[in-house]
Amino acid sequence: MADNLPSEFDVIVIGTGLPESIIAAACSRSGQRVLHVDSRSYYGGNWASFSFSGILSWLKEHQENRDIVNEDPAWHEQILENEEAIALSRKDKTIQHVEVFCYASRDLHEEVEEAGALQKNHASVISENPTEAVHSAYLPSEDESLCTASCEMLTEQTPSSDLETALEINNVKVTGETKKHDDKTCMKSASEEETSKNVPTTEGTALQPKKTRITYSQIIKEGRRFNIDLVSKLLYSRGLLIDLLIKSNVSRYAEFKNITRILAFREGRVEQVPCSRADVFNSKQLTMVEKRMLMKFLTFCMEYEKHPEEYKAYEEITFSEYLKTQKLTPNLQYFVLHSIAMTSETASNTIDGLKATKNFLHCLGRYGNTPFLFPLYGQGELPQCFCSDSLPRNSSPSTKICFHQSSHFAWHFFQLTEHEFSPWMCAVFGGIYCLRHSVQCLVVDKESRKCKAIIDQFGQRIISKHFLVEDSYFSENTCSHVQYRQISRSVLITDRSILKTDSDQQISILTVPGEEPGTFAVRVIELCSSTMTCMKGTYLVHLTCTSSKTAREDLEPVVQKLFTPYPETETENEEVEKPRLLWALYFNMRDSSDVSRNSYNDLPSNVYVCSGPDSGLGNDNAVKQQKKTVN
Repeated sequence: MADNLPSEFDVIVIGTGLPESIIAAACSRSGQRVLHVDSRSYYGGNWASFSFSGILSWLKEHQENRDIVNEDPAWHEQILENEEAIALSRKDKTIQHVEVFCYASRDLHEEVEEAGALQKNHASVISENPTEAVHSAYLPSEDESLCTASCEMLTEQTPSSDLETALEINNVKVTGETKKHDDKTCMKSASEEETSKNVPTTEGTALQPKKTRITYSQIIKEGRRFNIDLVSKLLYSRGLLIDLLIKSNVSRYAEFKNITRILAFREGRVEQVPCSRADVFNSKQLTMVEKRMLMKFLTFCMEYEKHPEEYKAYEEITFSEYLKTQKLTPNLQYFVLHSIAMTSETASNTIDGLKATKNFLHCLGRYGNTPFLFPLYGQGELPQCFCSDSLPRNSSPSTKICFHQSSHFAWHFFQLTEHEFSPWMCAVFGGIYCLRHSVQCLVVDKESRKCKAIIDQFGQRIISKHFLVEDSYFSENTCSHVQYRQISRSVLITDRSILKTDSDQQISILTVPGEEPGTFAVRVIELCSSTMTCMKGTYLVHLTCTSSKTAREDLEPVVQKLFTPYPETETENEEVEKPRLLWALYFNMRDSSDVSRNSYNDLPSNVYVCSGPDSGLGNDNAVKQQKKTVN
């Protein structure tokens, strides 16, 4: 079908990241004919989510992408005398300094296969710096599909419990731990059955489960239970994206969980931060005097614009310095700066800090005890909500779709074949989607200086009025004057939470301030298995900061503070204070969010640029791009 597309559209969108997907949905809904293409084999671009085998396939694809040679293309012959071309790049240079480490014990003689996977193979992920030793990791073979086979539907119904109750507010569904019967979760693996059979018992006593060692083989076998985000973000409960999800009814296609804890890292230990009124008054960390101080200051922040005399004289100083003038104890200053306002100690001024604090407080209580929501199955669900579930069978396993059918949590499954399509937001209104479909160039009319068409990989010329292009698709010639920032990212699999409590299903956000001048605070988001992003008994941890060096150099000091490598051998009664690392991935990602359009060379006025993810916690920048472009 991809080589037989219509020859004319109103809007052509290149790239399936969150901004592009929102814009494509808006254009399609307004009656425009939309073609949405991506040269990648999965939705989302740098906003995507992957199963464990999927992330390793992504790493291999990235490795191979570096070796692509841009040869002189044949499309030059199709450019007429009154036209010129803007060549698009075949290389994705947005990801750099990739390093992978495996700490979990491995049995090299054991057959390792992800549950439900089609094929298996052993290989290694190679660091971009060949002088650095990187531990081996599992990779699919070169011809292995990014997808895994569909699983059969379970016959038994999901048992109801208190954890499965859902809260629907303004059409945004916030759930407890739900069992979503799709190909990510519905198959009980052999390793899970084996584990349940091999739990140690004591004669004459009740069954006493003992925490078993998690091996790399188990991670591989349970790989489809992982959904690993390339970008780590949360949704503010009253943020622009939540409002858009509600107004567009896209919220019907996704589920969310409330972040349960906001943490702080002080004097070498992790502690929970009281942020709501109830938390403040129930906190044992604060004295009664501190509780009154904090409530008085937070009340002021909610309506600070009405009291300019309280802050006008301090507008030019940092928020950190301003807090010292407010008669707050060092304890409270730390909590407000790093865990409520979540602003930089040196870069944020008083107004920025007050705005951030007010926004935090404004979002409290809408869906839970913290201001933040997280989408089940990862951030990669969001671009797909605005796009389509029209994926060919050999697409990423993270994109199989279920539709919510009733208030009783009954789910209807679509068994997709290569030519069957079931629509979502943009596709409902007629959008056409093509993955693995690259665009060779943009065709520009010399006289009008407007872009008039694209030439795709098949040499087909497709005409359109408007063109939206993800920044990563522009060539070095187009971006020769662009200065990019970088984001340092790390994804960890660990065996327990960074702050142990009675519940093992906590979703936490922690900010670790930079220790040295010029270093940035590191944001840590820890996800439990009820978020459908990791297997039971493990946690998925995301670390993010603005880059000053490579991702590993920026983030490894924080990793060492919070975690310890999983030992190959340990004594039976050994107690380890920190969670153990099982697996770690480091990489740098391009941040093009602050690039001015004027920085690109000779872009036609009807070509719009969509940036990749930024380093901020929320998704407001992506929504603002949609409003600016559509308006």
